[in-house]
Amino acid sequence: MIDREQVLKVAHLARLELTPSEETEFTTQLGDILDYIEQLNELDVSDIEPTTRAIDVINVTRSDVLQPDPNREAILQSSPQQEGDFFRVPKIMSKE
Repeated sequence: MIDREQVLKVAHLARLELTPSEETEFTTQLGDILDYIEQLNELDVSDIEPTTRAIDVINVTRSDVLQPDPNREAILQSSPQQEGDFFRVPKIMSKE
């Protein structure tokens, strides 16, 4: 069971200011949560394989396919500076 002092310590660490009624309410609520966790700890789960999700999730994104942009010339022309088929940008790294 959690007591008021432990709730105040957690509130202090979380930089929370609690009213006296919140202290009482959170002490009760956190106590209930910890009691429930204790009930769960009593279950035998030795034959259950660990999982990361309760349900299977399938990635529905498409595969990346390299394709030339049809507006390549227009994009290059909009650049302040270009060099051949590339954008020319200021140097950002030194030899040091």
